[in-house]
Amino acid sequence: MTCLIISKLKKLTVVVSLLAYSFPIFSPLTVQAETPQEWVKLGQRVHGGFGTYIALGIRIGLDAKERLKAQARDLDVTYQDGPNSPCPCVVDGIMIATVATPGQNSLHVLPSKTNAGLFGVVVIKHKKTGESFRYTIPNSARVLLDGWNKDQKGRARYDAVMNASQESLFHVEKLS
Repeated sequence: MTCLIISKLKKLTVVVSLLAYSFPIFSPLTVQAETPQEWVKLGQRVHGGFGTYIALGIRIGLDAKERLKAQARDLDVTYQDGPNSPCPCVVDGIMIATVATPGQNSLHVLPSKTNAGLFGVVVIKHKKTGESFRYTIPNSARVLLDGWNKDQKGRARYDAVMNASQESLFHVEKLS
């Protein structure tokens, strides 16, 4: 009798262990970072490196989620680079913060450039409410961002962007 009970307990332990280990595989995939280190790691994985442009995108994306009271997949993002911007890296940070993606048709990078006085423009709209904000990144932000990229690495870059004044990095305008 004791051997039968032990055998059943071992089988139950195996089943419970398999369920516990397979649950993350079958659970819905969500992208969420809660600490600065997790944002840096996620930015590195998605973009291939982590610089201040990614951090700026994360900051803008998180700001929009808060202003619009949005959850993942609630937002539609349109990004337009400025003529002096070396790359649309900012949009990768916005993507990981908002979970808007080209594959969901909720993230759009316009091929045309915005006016010469701007580093970039982002319009983020709540799909359900229609409420939206325009984030304008002035060329002057690039000087700060490039300086932090040159002098700092990883987490320090993230902190520099997150601790900078909003006015030095972007301006926000409610559209609707």
